[in-house]
Amino acid sequence: MNALRAVPARGIVRAVADAAARWADADFPPRVRLLNRVVERTGYTMPVVEYALDQLFESLSADALEATIAGELGSLEVLDGFALRPGRPRARALPVGSVCVISSRTTIGVAIVPAIFALCAKCDVLVKDREDGLVRAFFATLAEELDAFAEAARAQTWEGESDSLNVGSFDAIVAFGSDATLARIAASTKSGTRFIGFGSRASIGYVAREELRDTMHAKALAAGAARDLVLYETEGCLSLHALFVERRGGVDPATFTKLVAEEVERASVEFPPGLRDARASARIANARNLAAFRSAAGSGSVFSDARGSYLTVLDPPESEPPAFLPRAIAVHAVDNPSDAITYLARHDVPVEAVAIAGKREDLRSFAIEIGAHRIARFGDLQRPPIGGNHGGRSRIADFITWITDER
Repeated sequence: MNALRAVPARGIVRAVADAAARWADADFPPRVRLLNRVVERTGYTMPVVEYALDQLFESLSADALEATIAGELGSLEVLDGFALRPGRPRARALPVGSVCVISSRTTIGVAIVPAIFALCAKCDVLVKDREDGLVRAFFATLAEELDAFAEAARAQTWEGESDSLNVGSFDAIVAFGSDATLARIAASTKSGTRFIGFGSRASIGYVAREELRDTMHAKALAAGAARDLVLYETEGCLSLHALFVERRGGVDPATFTKLVAEEVERASVEFPPGLRDARASARIANARNLAAFRSAAGSGSVFSDARGSYLTVLDPPESEPPAFLPRAIAVHAVDNPSDAITYLARHDVPVEAVAIAGKREDLRSFAIEIGAHRIARFGDLQRPPIGGNHGGRSRIADFITWITDER
């Protein structure tokens, strides 16, 4: 349909930003009505859901959207007509066509960001929404801001593996999920369809020894690590799944591990634990008991509480991969980044982001070598900028096709 073809790009961006500003208001009635449904679907507590919605919608400002689009395409004007590009032919960015975005189970509102950039590219978008209907509700607000969104932005509930959606009818597919799910979806696409998949990945942290010379600074780093750990029950690709701490700093790894455990308890007051199934609880209890047994035998240390609401373990065996359990993390004492590289390679951990405390150049090289797509500060892993490149991909470039005028 290309319902947005005649709408100026700046008008689309402004309408998106205005709708997002309404959703950033905690008292906005559609948001208030939806909160309990998101809590029920995810099992996260209300403060966590509120935090997620704040971070999502506050990031969608007009300035941030315009800067991201211009950074990738050269200007917003190329979305409306032929425009000059420095050192390149005059060109126009046309919509790739129809786009389907398939939401993930865990991350709240994750489908909204690619959907918005596809709409800014003037594509028609269908989102396979989750049961809480968050995307559908936001799209209704978009249509209130700009009539054309009523046709261009649609959402319907995703039924998972049993869904009858014909993905072969779309020109581009964005999908979030396990690697196996992505493979099945990709196999159903037609030849020429752009497939943009975001599979299972993890995030890690690395603390350089020079960052541990001041106890208060070390405590602040531990607080940031705790927040990165507890948010979203450590389920997302931006959750902190493993932590590497260099030896021979002012605060040793054992003391830093204890600081992290203390800060996890504090963070759990602000962001209480969500619901857990019996299997996850049993796995946490088993991991805690095994770590306690090793600690009693003189190997490593373990911090938890009677309920097993969190688990922080120092120096588990290098043969053990990250636990990927709610609010559970292993802290590995290392001599240098090579030790962390060896561990991650041994367990084939695909890294999305790395929180780094330290300014050394070898730490940037470390992030590149492990294949990370983002370097962040501790405490900000769960706050990716809208202008960043999630999964190492562009934000809008996947949704356009170029035509140049070389006359």
